[in-house]
Amino acid sequence: MKVLIAGGAGFIGSTVASACLDAGITPVVLDSLVTGRAEYVRDRIFYEGDIADGALIDRIFADHPDISAVVHAAALIVVPESVSSPLRYYRENVAKSLDLIAHVTRNGCERYLFSSSASIYAPGADFTVDESSALRPESPYARTKAVMEWVLEDATNAYDLRVISLRYFNPIGADPKMRTGLQHAKPTHLLGRLITALEQDEEFQITGTDWPTRDGSGIRDFIHVWDLARAHVEALRRFDQVLPAGGDRRYDVLNLGSGTGTTVREFVDAFRRVADRPLRVAEAPSRPGDVVGSYTRTDKAAAALDWSCDYTVEDGIRHSLEWSTHRSAVLGE
Repeated sequence: MKVLIAGGAGFIGSTVASACLDAGITPVVLDSLVTGRAEYVRDRIFYEGDIADGALIDRIFADHPDISAVVHAAALIVVPESVSSPLRYYRENVAKSLDLIAHVTRNGCERYLFSSSASIYAPGADFTVDESSALRPESPYARTKAVMEWVLEDATNAYDLRVISLRYFNPIGADPKMRTGLQHAKPTHLLGRLITALEQDEEFQITGTDWPTRDGSGIRDFIHVWDLARAHVEALRRFDQVLPAGGDRRYDVLNLGSGTGTTVREFVDAFRRVADRPLRVAEAPSRPGDVVGSYTRTDKAAAALDWSCDYTVEDGIRHSLEWSTHRSAVLGE
C-alpha cells in the first residue's frame, strides 16, 4: 500500500509516516516545510510544496499512480496564534484544503483520512464526549477543523470520495525510536511549556484554575503520538471495512484519545514524578482561546480499528523529555 501524507514533515505527519513504514506501508510525503522539517523526510519519498498546488499534486499522482489513500495532516495548530491571526488560519487550514480535496478527487483517489481535532466539541456535563456529542468550537483554529469536516461530508455526497475524520485529542510523546518528535524548540502546548520551564529553570504557570473540574484546572485527554500514529495505520488498513466502497455511508468520524481524563494539575504532578527535578509552579488566568477541555469515550474507535492505547501519560512525558535531549542532534541545531 502507498499513501500520500500531506503535512508529513510535521510532528503528527512524520510520526504517522514512520508508523506506516514500520507496518510495510509506503508514505509519499508532501510538505511546504513552513513548520515541518526537512530532516524528518530525508530518507522518504518527499515533495516540497503547497497542498494548494494543483500541478504538483498532479505530478505526485503521475509519479505514484498506486497511491490508494490520502492522510491530510497539513494545518496550522497554535490556538493563541489563531486568535490573533484568524484570517491566516482560515486561509491555510480551509481555503488551501479545498484546493487539495479538488486535486485529490480529480486524480481518482477516494480514500481520505482527515486530521481533525477534539477542540470542536462542547464538553458534556461530566467532560466526556463521543462522536455524537454536540460541537462548539471556541477558537478560530477549532472552527477551521469544524468547517473542514462539514466541507468533507458535503464533498462525499457530490464526488467519488470517502472520508474518515479522525478527531485527535492531545498528542504527547515522540516516536519511541527517536526518529521524530516536536520540531519546535519552545512549543506552546502544555507539555512543551513544562519542558521549557524545566530546562530553563523558569516558573511554570497553570493558566486557568477556576474551571468546574475536580481541581479547578482544565481537563484533557492525552494520547501518545505513537498510539495516534498506529490508529492511522489501522484506519488505512481497515478503511474499506469502516466505509465500504459502494456503500450508503461515505463519511464517518472516529475519536482518537486515551479515554482517560487528566487535569492540568494532575498532568503537572505526573511531569514532576517523571522528571524527578524541581519545578516551580504558579497560577495564572486563562489565555485567549483556552477551554475547559474534555476526554473521549473510545468504544467506536476500538470496535472499528481493533485499537487501543499502549502508552500511558507518564510514557508520553518520558519520551518527550528523551526527545528534548535528541532534538538538537536530529535537527542539527
